[in-house]
Amino acid sequence: MDSPGSPPFLTLTFFTILLVLISGAYSFYLPGVAPEDFKQGDDLNVKVNKLTSTKTQLPYSYYSLPFCRPEKIVDSTENLGEVLRGDRIENSPYAFKMREPRMCNIVCQLILDAKTAKEFKEKISDEYRVNMILDNLPLVVPLAVRRVDQESPPIYQLGYFVGVKGQSVGKDEKYYIYNHLSFTVKYHKDLQTDTARIVGFEVRPFSVKHDYEGKWNGVNTRLSTCDPHTKQVVVNSNTPQEVEDKKEIIFTYDVDFQESDVKWASRWDAYLLMNDDQIHWFSIVNSLMIVLFLSGMVAMIMLRTLYRDISKYNELETQEEAQEETGWKLVHGDVFRPPQNSDLLCVYVGTGVQFLGMILVTMIFAVLGFLSPSNRGGLMTALLLLWVFMGLFAGYSAARLYKMFKGTEWKRIAFRTAVMFPAIVSAIFFVLNALIWGQKSSGAVPFGTMFALIFLWFGISVPLVFVGSYVGFKKPAIEDPVKTNKIPRQIPEQAWYMNPIFSILIGGILPFGAVFIELFFILTSIWLNQFYYIFGFLFLVFVILIVTCAEITIVLCYFQLCSEDYLWWWRSYLTSGSSALYLFLYATFYFFTKLEITKLVSGLLYFGYMLIVSYAFFVLTGTIGFYACFWFTRLIYSSVKID
Repeated sequence: MDSPGSPPFLTLTFFTILLVLISGAYSFYLPGVAPEDFKQGDDLNVKVNKLTSTKTQLPYSYYSLPFCRPEKIVDSTENLGEVLRGDRIENSPYAFKMREPRMCNIVCQLILDAKTAKEFKEKISDEYRVNMILDNLPLVVPLAVRRVDQESPPIYQLGYFVGVKGQSVGKDEKYYIYNHLSFTVKYHKDLQTDTARIVGFEVRPFSVKHDYEGKWNGVNTRLSTCDPHTKQVVVNSNTPQEVEDKKEIIFTYDVDFQESDVKWASRWDAYLLMNDDQIHWFSIVNSLMIVLFLSGMVAMIMLRTLYRDISKYNELETQEEAQEETGWKLVHGDVFRPPQNSDLLCVYVGTGVQFLGMILVTMIFAVLGFLSPSNRGGLMTALLLLWVFMGLFAGYSAARLYKMFKGTEWKRIAFRTAVMFPAIVSAIFFVLNALIWGQKSSGAVPFGTMFALIFLWFGISVPLVFVGSYVGFKKPAIEDPVKTNKIPRQIPEQAWYMNPIFSILIGGILPFGAVFIELFFILTSIWLNQFYYIFGFLFLVFVILIVTCAEITIVLCYFQLCSEDYLWWWRSYLTSGSSALYLFLYATFYFFTKLEITKLVSGLLYFGYMLIVSYAFFVLTGTIGFYACFWFTRLIYSSVKID
């Protein structure tokens, strides 16, 4: 029998599995930009990005602080994903020339006033980091801690801190700014052409109170604390630069170039290494083995039990035997009776299909490497665009189910499918964006981008949902394998463990248990400013999630029908969808145990965004469980003889 929305996604699933098997657990790297060759003396454009903090989760543009500025600030072109991430990429006053080291270059002098000193102190207190980019590589600070294998590369921290808090003197805390940057640019040289490609961009920040004799003469002033003529180099912060009103700060930098054996295609490998990759491997394999074991047991029990039931029902010959029989066959006249709020169920199922299609196609692009970190904002942009275009499948699925429920007003269902979920998410997002605006953060979505999102929604997504609904409604209605009685059968009193609330809450534990380990790494990458690029593992976990949602829903649906309770439509959706509740509870646990967020606005942002994620997870897992139960009930009732 035709199942709404299933044929195209079966094809997509098969295609994705094929790609993953070809590419392996780790996705191979297809760069987001073409390599650029530099000759000796070529200018290198160092760009500055946002200031970030894991304590506030509020990004700010680099020039929101009174750092040294170039003559003219030029914004780089940003894609939709970069804008939504709060990236603000601009040119910088740092001037590099390829393979030409520089020592103690003066950038500018800054005399602090009470306002600028307060701004620096606030950012230092909130542990903000400065992010820069060179040849599309982010600036990193190599940490002193090395891995067990001493030959492996060091662990990197994205960006350097604006400054550091010193020891308290009485009631006043001392704040020191990192005003001297020692850059290291690593390059891979082509011996034939004598050109080089950049494969690393590192920095060691120092806080130094620079001294000079005489009057300040701009960038030509000769410093006694950092002088290329006398080879006086900054190697420590014995006399740090304090941040106070009327203090003079001189910003300086060194540039060193190091030849590297790392090839350009592998330059991201060190960035993508995880601190606890062995734990990651062990956890994923352990989760996979447990879920596969449970899946095998569930499948074996279900197949044996169902085979016995169907054989027994088909062997009943006399009417007396049929009347004495109990179990799921007795509710055959009510099992396909349309549920209450069937329109809302159609809307949620259609939205879930939209999510499923978006994630599957995103996985394909991720496995192929098109969503690599070098393509900043690529993942966010892909998710948004795929969500919009998957509206076609959402409308089709919702309309097919709606027509099966004997519905006639397909336009109303199409409109609700196109508007309901995005409207709820947009309302939450608008409130969160207003909070970000109030903090004057660069993470606030500009009005122009807001209009672009509205256009994607109403200009593309809504029409595609209507087109899909029209096509789906024009197809013949899905026929039930058994006839539905006119008078509903009375449902007998149920055992305590078959109580709807209890069984729904129990049903969400297993799907959440299959993904919570990977969820830890995803939350860490989002909220602790780390890279996540193990899409092969992520796909395996997603497959485990689909299988687990389907199996737990089928098992509980079977027990429900055996108890002569035929109200399975909504319960099948809520059973696997309840895993979203555990996801939100885990996000709450993660907030209090792993994050150091203390500000109210930052906490509201965290829980607001995690509420959106949990809601989306509910729609996705609920739809998977619903279709599994839908297929299961049609299969078993079409396998028995009904008099």
